[in-house]
Amino acid sequence: MYSALLSAALTGLTIVNAQAPGAPVPVPGTTGKLGDATIVDDNVAGVTYTAFLPNSTTSNLRGFVAGTSNANGTGVNFAISVSGFPDPSLGPFMYHIHDQPVPSNGNCTATLAHLDPYVRGEKPPCDPTHPETCQSGDLAGKHGNVTGDPFNTAFLDLYLSTHEGPASFFGNRSIVFHTSNATRLTCANFTLTSGNSPSSNGTSPSSNGTVVGSNPPTPFVGSAATAFVSAGAIVAGLAAFLL
Repeated sequence: MYSALLSAALTGLTIVNAQAPGAPVPVPGTTGKLGDATIVDDNVAGVTYTAFLPNSTTSNLRGFVAGTSNANGTGVNFAISVSGFPDPSLGPFMYHIHDQPVPSNGNCTATLAHLDPYVRGEKPPCDPTHPETCQSGDLAGKHGNVTGDPFNTAFLDLYLSTHEGPASFFGNRSIVFHTSNATRLTCANFTLTSGNSPSSNGTSPSSNGTVVGSNPPTPFVGSAATAFVSAGAIVAGLAAFLL
């Protein structure tokens, strides 16, 4: 009987690690593993974060991307003005908010993937008619690719925050411009250029919602390891009791 109970417990461990308990079942590649993005409605008016593209010897792109909290607190108004794109055959050019800031050496690869607090992934491509199902940082997917040189556009994004604390906060992250094959052309960090961004104890979030103080946000690493340890401890305790 003891061996049968232990076998059942091991089977349960396999199930626990295959599916996180209580997690919503996503539509593959569309709705994130943590659901759809929620509209941000608590931004303080007049807060602006701006990313100024660097004077780089490896790219002719120059300009800025600025995000200002909406007057009514709902979402962020973006204004983009960029010029110097390479040959149009390399397009369409795209731009996204990435999870990590650009390091001091300017390496755009170090910005990692798109800001994706709901763990959606990049495929299939974002459906702009349902922006809540897109990655939060996929600005081009939600609002359109680069359409010319120079490129000037403005739009309201309802799913990003200028308020430090939630994972939708973009003020400690970066903007990256890409070619159609995802080659990174240039990148820049957002910095506070207007207003005061309220925070909880001066902390900043990562894209998985973890508060990490004023340091760069911690990359999302998933919950599988945590689930395994927790379930493993239960099985180990049961095995010790049975033996």
